[in-house]
Amino acid sequence: MATYFDPKSWSPMRAVDLGKRLFEHSWLEQWIAVTTSWVDAGADLGAGTVTALLPDALMTVLSEGILSRFGGQEVSATLLGHELHATLQVLKVRRRGAHFQTKTVLSRLRWDDHPIEAVTVIAHGVRLIPGVPTKVRAARLDLDGTVTTAALVGWLNSQPLDWKLSVDASGLIRAEHRRRRLTALVDAAVTDNRVTVDLRRANWLGLRIPRRMIDAPALLLEQLPNRARIAHAAREGDLVRFRIELPEISGSFDLGQIRSAIVAGTTLIVF
Repeated sequence: MATYFDPKSWSPMRAVDLGKRLFEHSWLEQWIAVTTSWVDAGADLGAGTVTALLPDALMTVLSEGILSRFGGQEVSATLLGHELHATLQVLKVRRRGAHFQTKTVLSRLRWDDHPIEAVTVIAHGVRLIPGVPTKVRAARLDLDGTVTTAALVGWLNSQPLDWKLSVDASGLIRAEHRRRRLTALVDAAVTDNRVTVDLRRANWLGLRIPRRMIDAPALLLEQLPNRARIAHAAREGDLVRFRIELPEISGSFDLGQIRSAIVAGTTLIVF
């Protein structure tokens, strides 16, 4: 049966102490002993103290285990069907009322082979629901990151667009219409899912078109994956800085697989 955290019976020092003891040389065996008590349907968790501490102990073990094994190194993960490879810089967990907040900083990230220079992910309202599998839910995700303009243009060119894009020597985006022999030099920004285009120059059949003759209306980005909201995105030199917000998201993981991945340094899987 799913067990939720009871804030009245929680003590930070007790949770941290349990986490530290789990990380002694025999922490793996002790973790197995704790987690298999959930798996065994006939297990007796006592009067509720252990049950209340399980989410805190598990969060401590997971965060400390992943950071100690992969901190400063490349980590591979499968997250909700997407392949991720990155260098793990920071992984922090703190309690916020009855739930958790996590902070993850990744650099040299490849998300489904799309390169991202760096990203900081803050997960709010995180809950762990012990069981088989263990479920994790976050009320909201905030992603702040940077991507090169070239990488962003490369991704856009993989989409079914009428324009072929490239990066001009000035750092602006050069757009060539695939059928109309129209080219333009533009900059763009996104605020609250609305794209605004700053047209710098346009040509048709090699002839300069006066800017006043070209309308560049704002474009509303609708039906983004996972109901994402692009709070802002703007170019700074050869980088694009962005902030993306995701509403409630959930996943599951197998404790045995996570445990093995931490020990062996293999792929972490959340499905």
